[in-house]
Amino acid sequence: MSASSLQLKHSIVHPGGLIAILGGGQLGRMTAMAARTMGYRVRVMDPEPACPASFVVDETIVGRWDDVAAARRLAEGADAVTLEIEQIGVDALSAVAALAPLRPGVEPIRIIQDKTLQKTWLADNGFPVGPFRVIHSEADLQQAVPELGGRVFLKIGRGGYDGRGQARIGLDAPSTEEAIAAAWQSIGARPAVAEQALDLACEISVMAARNPSGEVRSYPAARNHHENQILAWSVLPANVPPELEARAEALAAAIIARLGIEGLLCVEAFVTRSGELLVNELAPRPHNSYHQSERGCVTSQFEQIVRTTCNLPLGDTTLLSPAAIVNLLGDVWLAGQPNFPAALAVPGVKLHLYEKHSPRAGRKMGHLSATGATADEALERVLEAKRRL
Repeated sequence: MSASSLQLKHSIVHPGGLIAILGGGQLGRMTAMAARTMGYRVRVMDPEPACPASFVVDETIVGRWDDVAAARRLAEGADAVTLEIEQIGVDALSAVAALAPLRPGVEPIRIIQDKTLQKTWLADNGFPVGPFRVIHSEADLQQAVPELGGRVFLKIGRGGYDGRGQARIGLDAPSTEEAIAAAWQSIGARPAVAEQALDLACEISVMAARNPSGEVRSYPAARNHHENQILAWSVLPANVPPELEARAEALAAAIIARLGIEGLLCVEAFVTRSGELLVNELAPRPHNSYHQSERGCVTSQFEQIVRTTCNLPLGDTTLLSPAAIVNLLGDVWLAGQPNFPAALAVPGVKLHLYEKHSPRAGRKMGHLSATGATADEALERVLEAKRRL
């Protein structure tokens, strides 16, 4: 790398500069809002002209995730580029990186966006993961299921999220050859990861941040609850034992440093009943389980990604108050207009909507957040607010 390109890579983007974001969904929207608060101009790229971020940014470039020409238009004139979705084509990422500092970088995204590569990278680098097999054919899966104890989650390598692209084997019915074959077909007979079902005590996540100068900070762990493989609610702090909390924060810091990410990395992890801490998945961007950082932490995840993108000092990740969120899926709207005044009557509750105008079952439309004297109180407040909807 030349001296001039090295200087560009580690340059600071001062307020007034132009930040570009690959993706204009709710995460891009909330990142853009934080950037605006700090005085930055914002441009996004998204397949949808009226994406959630489009209402709060200076410019929206319309393009698919693999659209190299659109990615170039996004990066031209930008002082730095980040992302809010990892499913960006590698060629598009490379085109961006040739025009502007791309933070988090091309290679970490190439690894993370394919679960078969991600899981293998974690295991090869000595990070703790549960038993798994990479699957390329039905024959691979037929062999892997009994080797993994007969109870397996099957996840496609690329493109799956919020439970899409997943199949359960042996959890609801015996793992017969016919059931295994059906599971393989249900994910489109595509490369996948087969993971052994674990005896879980809870699921947590830890957000880490790293700026181009190499500074790393971890947030306190969040405790998460999923329904139908979609995050239903999350609460800070996780209230896990101090030793486990320290291990989780150190694990996230170690992974983000090893990957060389300049940005955010959310490490989703399983805590087993025997006390093991095992990495489930990685997300190199803001994450649903840290929306409550806006309410509870000194620095929200959205301000933090602006800081990493602009090579500013990282913000304080201290938790000031317990906080919780509950997701609002499109299902809430299907029975009629939600009763938001009733929800907002609950003490400490705020409403966050994403300006998605077509509610449908399973689609994330917004969330409720709350603070409280304890994690349990914050969680009960958002759950009560959702009940009142």
